[in-house]
Amino acid sequence: MDRTPGLSVRVKLTLSYAGFLMLAGVLLLAAVWVFLLRSYPSEMLIRSVLLRGFGPAVAAILAFLLVFGLLGGWILAGRMLAPLTRITDATRMATHGSLSHRIRLPGRKDEFRELADAFDAMLVRLEAHVAEQQRFAANASHELRTPLAISKTLLDVARTDPNHDVGEVIDRLHAVNTRAIDLTEALLLLSRANQRSFTPEHVDLSLIAEEATETLLPLAEKNGVTIETSGDITPTVGSQALLLQLTTNLVHNAIVHNLPEQGTVWVNTSVLPRTVVLTVENTGVKLTPQLASTLTEPFQRGTERIHADHAGVGLGLAIVKTITQAHDGKLTLTPRPAGGIRITVELPATSPHTAPTDGG
Repeated sequence: MDRTPGLSVRVKLTLSYAGFLMLAGVLLLAAVWVFLLRSYPSEMLIRSVLLRGFGPAVAAILAFLLVFGLLGGWILAGRMLAPLTRITDATRMATHGSLSHRIRLPGRKDEFRELADAFDAMLVRLEAHVAEQQRFAANASHELRTPLAISKTLLDVARTDPNHDVGEVIDRLHAVNTRAIDLTEALLLLSRANQRSFTPEHVDLSLIAEEATETLLPLAEKNGVTIETSGDITPTVGSQALLLQLTTNLVHNAIVHNLPEQGTVWVNTSVLPRTVVLTVENTGVKLTPQLASTLTEPFQRGTERIHADHAGVGLGLAIVKTITQAHDGKLTLTPRPAGGIRITVELPATSPHTAPTDGG
């Protein structure tokens, strides 16, 4: 925004200090003059002498106060505004892309230190967010480039080798194209959830869990996995479609990342005093806490079964995390001692009669 140049805050404070000091001096000298006049109410000669001597003295005192006020005010304003200068410099550096710089203003807590600490905290979050976005963009570009490169290779083979089985090429192109479409749709869903562009409505997580489980039951039977569901009515407010996607992703992930045979998935919903909880737990290989903490990052895959037909595009738990955050919830991943993982999603509980607020 273009603004008309004006006086700096330091100059304004200096003039304010000097003006206040001059006003105080004038009032003090006026009080002294009134006192002297009241002390000699009838002696005209004495009053005349006082006036001749008091006038130059007043002028000298006021001149001294003006110089002292300007000089002292300039120094004091500079010292008072020094933290603000550091904050301004840090802001300019952040504007030009330097997010690693921190103010780290020393001293005891006051308004400037609170502002500097808040700005440092904002820079930490902003730097982490930018790094996450850059990493996500790089991973997304890599993931999208892979099916495109495969498609190009298949087309080159079909063009240079007339004896190649056309049906096989078409089938492989269809599979690669399907994967690219799935990845693109997942990226769009991730963006939509991150922007909270949905209209909140009353939903029941237990019904959503039942719907997701029924949808994925054929996949579970195909993989030899048993699904056990239980729980209570769990009312909350949010997007029906996004919460269904969240639950579907969790159950799907629990099915495909399971034991080779006779695996189990447990889906449970429960109500706490202030939250509703969706828990999806599965058997599987043992995971370390360090590995479990990275599974919600985009394109992170936790086990060797990622190459299965239904392994997904590496965004399942990243989408779950984003949808949870968009609903002001909490996502927790805990490795099971016997193998597999327990994932819990806590969302704010609500009464079915409470009107939802617009979160779009």
